[in-house]
Amino acid sequence: MNGKRVFYTLLVFVPVTFWLGLAHASPTAVFVVSCLAILPLAGLMGEATEHLAHHAGPGVGGLLNATFGNAAELIIGFMALRAGEATIVKASLTGSIIGNMLMVLGLAMLLGGWKHKELRFNQMTAETGSSMMLLAVVAFVIPAIYATVTHHREPEHIESISLDISVILILTYVASLVFQFKTHQRFFLPEEDAGGRAGATRPWTIARSTLVLATAAVLTGFVSELLVHAVDAAGTALGLGKVFMGVVVVAVIGNAAEHSTAVLAAMKGRMDLALGIAMGSSMQIALFVAPVLVIAGHATGRPLGLEFTILEVAAVMLSVLAVGQLVQDGRTNWFEGAQLLAVYAILAVAFYFV
Repeated sequence: MNGKRVFYTLLVFVPVTFWLGLAHASPTAVFVVSCLAILPLAGLMGEATEHLAHHAGPGVGGLLNATFGNAAELIIGFMALRAGEATIVKASLTGSIIGNMLMVLGLAMLLGGWKHKELRFNQMTAETGSSMMLLAVVAFVIPAIYATVTHHREPEHIESISLDISVILILTYVASLVFQFKTHQRFFLPEEDAGGRAGATRPWTIARSTLVLATAAVLTGFVSELLVHAVDAAGTALGLGKVFMGVVVVAVIGNAAEHSTAVLAAMKGRMDLALGIAMGSSMQIALFVAPVLVIAGHATGRPLGLEFTILEVAAVMLSVLAVGQLVQDGRTNWFEGAQLLAVYAILAVAFYFV
């Protein structure tokens, strides 16, 4: 609880961000402070969603977590899309996917495995997550191949292909929720009582949860707009490329609250919860957030195709293969976590030089 209080003291940076934005301060200062402000706001949205899910029951609760679990990333992505920063949007989506699968899961395995020697988790959860992420790889590869084959001469076709694929991804994601929380719920029961972020304390009321979620979402929208407008100039001042800023910096900031929850859960021996957070978040980004942003871009006249760069597609593909290889036996240890972190570090180095 003390750690949570310290984390939420970062809320002081929310008004500071607004003040710096109104004062037209340096982009670097605005970017750094807005990143610090988004950390507790994302945490509040996640916590409020957990409390709402507690009242809704496992079925509807799972849907709520799936919808609002990555609200911060969705808001940041929409603001970047509205600002015409398609590169930042795609880079942050890529970073969120590989960050959750490699860095978050890797840290959870490393620290949890070091403390408990060996951790076990539900194989059904791992297999379903891996197969769904393979679907995401297919969705990202096809537009990239089409663009290469046509030499980028037909961008309107790429937009149409991306829009159609986005609808397919969302429908498949909804089907996965029905499979996990309705028809085959018993197969996804954890090895241990994973509980939840809201389970350790008395749950908030529905009114309080809804108010906190709505307020945090609105504030995140305003802060994200300032962050997006400052990211390019801040990256230049810091000597970091736009792609690296999106893949590593923005993606890590948007997922920080879930990062800490997954790692702490693994350290307590609750690897099912840690795996569910890491894999589930990657699935939400790839199969829900990305398609929603594509559809939103089409509706608002800011087209966003699923045509990612070769490096971005390769990063997601290699991340899925690495995780799939390590989780297939339903058990893990600290060395497997170190391997995932090594893959993430290699990819981060590559994106640094883009």
